[in-house]
Amino acid sequence: MSSPSRIFAARLAGLPVFDPLGDQVGRVRDVVSVLRADGRRLRVVGLVVEVPGRRRVFVPMTRVTAMDAGHVITTGLVNMRRFEQRNPEVLLLAEVLERRVELLDGSGEAVVEDVALERPGPRDWEVTRVFVRRGSPGGLGSRLRGRRGETLLVAVEEVRGLLGAPTQAQRASLLVATFEDMKPADIAEALHDLSGRRRLELAAELDDERLADVLAELGEDDRVEVVTGLPLERAADVLEAMDGDDAADVLGELPEEAKEDLLQLMEPDDAADVRRLLAYDEETAGGLMNPEPVLLGPEASIAEALALVRRSDLSPALAASVYVARAPLETPTGRYLGLVHVQAMLRAAPHEQLGSIMDSGVDALPPEASLEVVTRRLAAYNLVSIPVTDPAGRLLGVVTVDDVLDHVLPEDWREQDESELAETASRRRS
Repeated sequence: MSSPSRIFAARLAGLPVFDPLGDQVGRVRDVVSVLRADGRRLRVVGLVVEVPGRRRVFVPMTRVTAMDAGHVITTGLVNMRRFEQRNPEVLLLAEVLERRVELLDGSGEAVVEDVALERPGPRDWEVTRVFVRRGSPGGLGSRLRGRRGETLLVAVEEVRGLLGAPTQAQRASLLVATFEDMKPADIAEALHDLSGRRRLELAAELDDERLADVLAELGEDDRVEVVTGLPLERAADVLEAMDGDDAADVLGELPEEAKEDLLQLMEPDDAADVRRLLAYDEETAGGLMNPEPVLLGPEASIAEALALVRRSDLSPALAASVYVARAPLETPTGRYLGLVHVQAMLRAAPHEQLGSIMDSGVDALPPEASLEVVTRRLAAYNLVSIPVTDPAGRLLGVVTVDDVLDHVLPEDWREQDESELAETASRRRS
């Protein structure tokens, strides 16, 4: 199967990658290039492909047999070692798109919106042309005029500033668009692989909800860098969009002064929840708990409860159970009564009251309970969440199994290559 003589890099983002038998092996996430020896053009050396297991691997162009705007076909031989960018390598989607360059004809500056790849040889590809837009894309003036500026397709030799550290801030809206079909954990991995400056530019383009989800999946160093690199007001908005326990984890990693500044800017109710969590040791039930479980009174109907757990903003662990308590139905609640599993609700009539099918046999934990006690209790009862109450029997929050795993796994588990872990486990068994 042949490939077209020219293809644009942005159109490769997200394309399925197949082996010769037609089985999909992953999706394209970026294009890797290096500067040719003559210093004039970028040679495309391979693709960054996301394969099952959230790994990003490098597929050299010598393994690519066909590439067009619909799919990529490889020889089927893929090295499953995690991709790590080397010093001379340039990622076209992450680092070149939306870079501001100078047009050498003297007509001023423009912004790179895409780059054209062409084949000087059978399996040799290089960046030959740059698709640029004059003016300030997306600015108020251009929107009022009903257009975004003149576009040009120029030879790569006709621009200056395509490589090296950008002299001006670089937008990341096109890069964000390539993440549209990706889960927060996958975006977090991609963000981790970027340079510090580009990481902040990408974070600036994500909306508050999306960035909140991504921060929850980042390692400690990366999320501290992102939060401290955002304007204070924006950082406070993003923390408000996070689950209370995740926001507390982030704030707990910041210097005291920065933490207090952000708490002052957050909405009082959100800040109060986070302050309450910060009062507990991070490896206790109180430090691990989420203060916003699904809460209803015992007289509420099953239909009402099922409507609540359908909310798209709930994690699967939180949506698996509805907690029943006396008013007030905000933590700390009135007296905690029990919980109702979603599975039990599905077996009951919609008009039945929660109190009639409530499970009161799951003992709540005190906020001082250690991580080990929490873990053992979840395992003993086969639960995905467990209640935490104060001495007066009021519900303070719930600990979910995903938060426990974050603390049980090694700190660097997000950076560990799953294929290497599998090899290590295999060696241990043998």
